[in-house]
Amino acid sequence: MFDLKLLAHAEDEFSEAFDWYQKQQTGLGKKFFTEVNQQLTLIEANPYHYPIRYANVLHAVPVKKFPFIIIYWVDDAKQQIVVASIFHTSRQPKY
Repeated sequence: MFDLKLLAHAEDEFSEAFDWYQKQQTGLGKKFFTEVNQQLTLIEANPYHYPIRYANVLHAVPVKKFPFIIIYWVDDAKQQIVVASIFHTSRQPKY
């Protein structure tokens, strides 16, 4: 089993998006949080299920119902999944 780690940048993106959705409509932030967590759980259960899309290392997973993508890589040596970004698909990632 792999451990899942979010880089500080990914945590910030996740938190900012949650806050933004929560301000738009009560409960919408919670729905966003739930969708992202469901995808993270699936990634943790099977990190190689999703295709490699960037730099021959980074996997990309769309978040259902929201225009976000989770970008991560797998560190086999450390048995760790590292989430680099959770970003809005209409914006450029900041890394």
